[in-house]
Amino acid sequence: MNIVFAASECAPFIKTGGLGDVIGSLPKALLDQGVEVSVMLPKYEDLPFFLKQEMENVAQMEVPVGWRTQYCGIEKVERDSICYYFLDNEYYFKRHGSYGFFDDGERFAFFSRAVLEALPYLNRKPDIIHCHDWQTGLISVLLKARYSNHPFYSGIKTVFTIHNLRYQGVYPKEVLSDLLDLSELYFHMNGLEFHGNVSYLKAGLAYADQITTVSPTYAEEIQLPHYGEQLDGFLRERDGFLQGIVNGIDTEEYNPELDRFIFQSYDDVEGKQANKLQLQEKLDLPVDRTIPVVSMVTRLVEQKGIDLVLHVFREILGQGVQFILLGTGDGHYEQRFRELAKEYPEQVRVQLFFDEGLARQIYAGSDLFLMPSQFEPCGIGQLLAMRYGTIPIVRETGGLKDTVAPYDVLRDTGYGFTFTNYNAHDMLYVLEQAVGLFRYQPGKWKQLVERAMRQDFSWNASAQAYLKLYVSLLKEKTAI
Repeated sequence: MNIVFAASECAPFIKTGGLGDVIGSLPKALLDQGVEVSVMLPKYEDLPFFLKQEMENVAQMEVPVGWRTQYCGIEKVERDSICYYFLDNEYYFKRHGSYGFFDDGERFAFFSRAVLEALPYLNRKPDIIHCHDWQTGLISVLLKARYSNHPFYSGIKTVFTIHNLRYQGVYPKEVLSDLLDLSELYFHMNGLEFHGNVSYLKAGLAYADQITTVSPTYAEEIQLPHYGEQLDGFLRERDGFLQGIVNGIDTEEYNPELDRFIFQSYDDVEGKQANKLQLQEKLDLPVDRTIPVVSMVTRLVEQKGIDLVLHVFREILGQGVQFILLGTGDGHYEQRFRELAKEYPEQVRVQLFFDEGLARQIYAGSDLFLMPSQFEPCGIGQLLAMRYGTIPIVRETGGLKDTVAPYDVLRDTGYGFTFTNYNAHDMLYVLEQAVGLFRYQPGKWKQLVERAMRQDFSWNASAQAYLKLYVSLLKEKTAI
């Protein structure tokens, strides 16, 4: 079985969020399941120089973009038995940054068409193209509209994965003819129309042979108006083709026993305590193992529940905790946290940037990890926190609900603290419970930390679920 991943980012080459982590890890896990996997990506300017030096030229070709054609080079790098193909066009990709440009609609229309045009130049014809998020949403519709009668493309299936429904790639109706060379039928009758515009993500939903998203609960939530981003009705129509498969993490890369970024390696609570004391020292906080350290490593955006935290921030500090924040985002949130850090110099440290090494030191050195999201397709922070023995406090939504089992003090089960309603005082209540357990029942707290560290959030189970999905698609092809 041969699978081609098409995506706009992939760790460690280029990453802006969780999508990059998934594309960096899932192919490796599938390889362990006996699946042949390759990955197709844009050749961005910001790719590491050493990677560009390693690239082998495979081919050059012309790619149709509406009424014109554009040059595309295909470059290849092989790592750990996975081929990574980089599609090169300097006009579209020789610029700093991955997204947020005025012509993103054209850039990723080109990329989607280039993926399809490049397939004959790969080592082997794919059985399935696995597309990720709106940047690759056009691949499924273009495959059916432009290549269905071509012998080479016969039988190729597509899977489309939603990593975050909020980001949809919506562009004016004119892209249909100017960039995609598709008729009006695809606008009105065949699923691309979205409030008078064209949605690249909806194209993926409409034309993929199978749709997945990154947790079972999120797959249910996005079919409801509150979470459906105005596509809930369309998703309900395609419910039979929609499946939630929870993300994993790379447990070799994120391993407190081997992690070179943290202060010292560990596999138990005592080793974790040493990291806590060194984190406090590094950030010039009072060094005291009895003070609970609450942390957030997050984007400062509304989705992440930042309003809840700010609403009861003084009450949180009233629990006698230290609070550490690492991340960037909306300016008004950054300014508010700057002010609070000045107001509480003995308790609060705010780092308004992102640094991978510091992030891991925070995971290793904190006691509690706060993640009160409005919605969370899957989330990786809570998984990393538990991997390092930091107990998550999360809202029961999406992947947070699927991955964090609530602690039950009577049954002594679970490995996190959860709340249901998007309410600041509900969040505060469970945080008070967590701090109380830390302070007054150290034996139970130690057991809780050890239980969290024992959880298996590797990609193995998820890779098996994807393999099962791929096999079922290919069986359909054989039956036809």
